[in-house]
Amino acid sequence: VKIAFDQNGKPTKAALKFADSNNVAMDALERLVTDKGDYLVYRGLEKGQASTTLLPGFVNSALADLPIPRRMRWGSSDVEFVRPVHWVVMLQGSEVVAATVLGLRADRLSFGHRFHAPAAISLASAADYATTLQQQGHVVAGFLDRKALILEAANAAATSHGGHVVIPDALLDEVTALVEWPTAVVGSFAESFLELPAEVLISTLQEHQRYFPVYRQDGALTNRFITISNIASVDPEQVRLGNEKVVKPRLADAAFFWTQDLKTSLESKAPNLEQVVYQKGLGSLADKAQRVAALAADIAAQLGASPAAAERAAHLAKADLLTEMVGEFPDLQGLMGSYYASHDGETPEIAAAIREQYLPRFAGDVLPSTSIGQALSIADKLDTLAGIFALGQRPSGSKDPFGLRRLALGMLRIIIESQIDLDVPRQIANALELQPLNAAPEAKAELYEFIVDRLKSYYLDGQNPALSSSSVSAEQFEAVRQREPVSPVDFHQRLAALVSFTRMPEAESLAAANKRIANILKAAAETESLEVQEKLFVEPAEILLYQELSGLLGAHKAAVAKHDYRTVLSQLATLAKPIDAFFADVMVNTD
Repeated sequence: VKIAFDQNGKPTKAALKFADSNNVAMDALERLVTDKGDYLVYRGLEKGQASTTLLPGFVNSALADLPIPRRMRWGSSDVEFVRPVHWVVMLQGSEVVAATVLGLRADRLSFGHRFHAPAAISLASAADYATTLQQQGHVVAGFLDRKALILEAANAAATSHGGHVVIPDALLDEVTALVEWPTAVVGSFAESFLELPAEVLISTLQEHQRYFPVYRQDGALTNRFITISNIASVDPEQVRLGNEKVVKPRLADAAFFWTQDLKTSLESKAPNLEQVVYQKGLGSLADKAQRVAALAADIAAQLGASPAAAERAAHLAKADLLTEMVGEFPDLQGLMGSYYASHDGETPEIAAAIREQYLPRFAGDVLPSTSIGQALSIADKLDTLAGIFALGQRPSGSKDPFGLRRLALGMLRIIIESQIDLDVPRQIANALELQPLNAAPEAKAELYEFIVDRLKSYYLDGQNPALSSSSVSAEQFEAVRQREPVSPVDFHQRLAALVSFTRMPEAESLAAANKRIANILKAAAETESLEVQEKLFVEPAEILLYQELSGLLGAHKAAVAKHDYRTVLSQLATLAKPIDAFFADVMVNTD
C-alpha cells in the first residue's frame, strides 16, 4: 500500500498497472493487513475450461520451448522442428482432440514400423496406444519399455555365448532412441585384434558402431559383440554378416595406427608439440607442458613424491596427441600415452600419471590414484584455469567454452577426496606467474573466488561423499568461507566439524552468546592490555567461567594445531552452561 498511493491518496502507476494486469478497476482491489505491512490484493474466480480446449495450447507451448539448437523446415511449410513431422495423434479417452500441431491436424491414425507394418493404424483410445502399436505396428513406443527389452536381449545373447555385457548408461539410452523393434544380433571379429589395447576395441565398438562388447567372466574382452537391429529379419545371418563387414575395416585401421605409433617413442614426438598452438596468447602445447612440469614438480614435492618423475610425466603427457591412434580416437588421449610410455620403457608411475592426467573427466568419474598422477592432474587443470583467466576470458552466465567449471571442480575433488593439503592461493600465484602474458592484478583473487564458488556447489549439490546436500547449508558454507582457509582440505574439515556441531543442543546458545560477545566488544573502548586480572572477579559465575576456560585452553590449542575442528567445537560446547550463567549473573559493563 505504501507504494500504491501517492501523498494525495491517488493510485500510483504501480497500483494502476497491478489492477490492469488483473483486468479490474481499482475499486475491485481489497486490502490485506499483515504483520509485514498492508497490501493491495485481488481475489477472483477463473472458471476452469475443458482439457480438450487447453491441451493444444499446452502441447504447442511445450514443443516451442524444447531446447533444439537448429530447427528445420520441410516441403512448402514454414513450420520448424528438429525433424519432419508426418502425422499427429492427440486423443483424450476415445475422442480426437481438435488441434493443429506443427502444421498438421491431429487425428487417431498412427503408423508402425516402416518395414514390418507400413500401413496406417487406427487407435480406438489413448489407453490403447502402446498396446496397439506393439501388436499391430511392431513398435515398442515406451522408451523405458524398449530400454528394458534391449538390456534383457543383450544379456541373454551374451550369456548364450558364455560371456556378459557391461553397457554404459549413455550408450544404452542412445541405442534405445535409435530403434523401435529391438532385436539382438551377435557378431564377431578376428581374434588377432584382441592384441590391441582393450580400450581401442571398446572405443571402436561402442563409440563408432554403437555395439555392446562381450566380456569373459574374468573381465577380459572376447572377440564377440552385440548389435541391436531395428528389424526382425527373416535372414538374421545377413544382418550379422553386414555388421561384421562394417566393423572389420575399423579394427584394421586401429591395428595399423597402433603399429605405426610404436615405431617412434613418445620422447621423439614431444618436440613436435612446439608446432601445435595450445591457445592464442598462451603459446604452444610444448609451452603448456613446460609450465605444467614446473607446477607438477612443486605439488609432487608437497605430496612426498618425486618432483623429477612429475616433470618427466608432464614432459610426455601431451605427446600422444600427435599419434595416429589419438587422431582417430580422441577420447583415448592420455590412455594411449600410458601404453606408449610403458612400451618405451618409462617407469610404471610415469605411465600411470600420463593415464590419469585428465581425471576426473566428468561428475562421479574416478580420481587419480597415484601421487604423480594427482600432481600432474592438478597442475594441468590449474595451468588451464590460470591461462584463461590471464586472458580475461573467465566464464560468464551459462557460457563456459573452455569447461573451466568442470576443471575447477575436478581439481577440488582430487584435493579434498584424496586428502591433499595444498595452499591453493599460492599455487594460483605460481600458475599465473608462469603464464606467457602478464595477468591483470585482480586475476589471482578472481580465480580463487571462482574456485571457491565451485567448492560451494560441490557441497550444496551433495557431491562430496562425506556430506549430503541436505546436511550443508549455504549459511554454514559462508561461515567457513569467512575464515578464508587456503587449503580445501582444511575448508572441508572445518565445514564437516561445523555441520556436526550445529546438530548439538548447545550450538544455538553458544552462537547467540558469541553474537552477544561480539557486539559488546564492538561497543567497548580499546584497552591497553588484554591480560585477565583475576583480582577483579567478584561473582562466582565469572570465576567458574574463567576456570573452565583456562582448563580447556591447552587441549584447545593442541586440537587447533592438528586441525581437529570437531574436537575444538565439542570442547567449546562444554562452555555453554558457564557462559549462560555468566550472562545471567554478571554485570559485564562495570568499572
